[in-house]
Amino acid sequence: MTAANRNPNALPVYIQIAELLIRDIAAGRLIDGERLPPEREMAAQLNVSVGTLRKSLAELEKKGMLERIQGSGNYVRESGTQNSVYAMFRLELPEGGGLPKADILAVDYLAKPSELPDFGTSGFGSRVRRMRYLNDTIIAVEEIWLDESAGRIEREMLSDSLYRYYQHQLGFWITRAEDRVSVRPLPQWTPPEFTKAAGELVGYIERFSWSEKAEPVEFSKTWFDPDRATYVQRLK
Repeated sequence: MTAANRNPNALPVYIQIAELLIRDIAAGRLIDGERLPPEREMAAQLNVSVGTLRKSLAELEKKGMLERIQGSGNYVRESGTQNSVYAMFRLELPEGGGLPKADILAVDYLAKPSELPDFGTSGFGSRVRRMRYLNDTIIAVEEIWLDESAGRIEREMLSDSLYRYYQHQLGFWITRAEDRVSVRPLPQWTPPEFTKAAGELVGYIERFSWSEKAEPVEFSKTWFDPDRATYVQRLK
């Protein structure tokens, strides 16, 4: 496991580690009441300093997902709120969890093409194309459209978490989303380093996302390799 990331605007390392642990808890890889390894051992496993790890654990403690007992250790508390940066990212490694990362392929401001479904209130929007990873495993390519009414996406400020970008740069957050899962061929712009070639059938997710407005502000398409990732929706 490593906190390394390709994106120069990646989340701070301590947030990456916290998010990785949150996803492991959600996936059941870390269970309620489980004692985490000693901090020095855990920091070495994650290739971070003990100080960085402690900041990550403090984030989990604030979310009610970790209990730190003096002289005993750190214990998972799954009953806490899981308000994760990646709370709406539904793809996981086959064994569960995995830290989402992204290579940005293109960011453009365009008129919406006719084949897009209706969403938002403008005829223009920002289009982002990315290749997605879980840890260091390539799992998906995606195309995201943000309606012009919600703001414009600037590549140089974009981080691995698009929803965090919306909050910090555009001043809104996604409150709900609707996914439609099926099978589709990979698009022609699929990078050659992806696990399968353009045109091959893979898992496919269409998503409409809403802020506080009545109309969805975002529409996205994700093509994922079912040999490397699984779509997971947990109900609690």
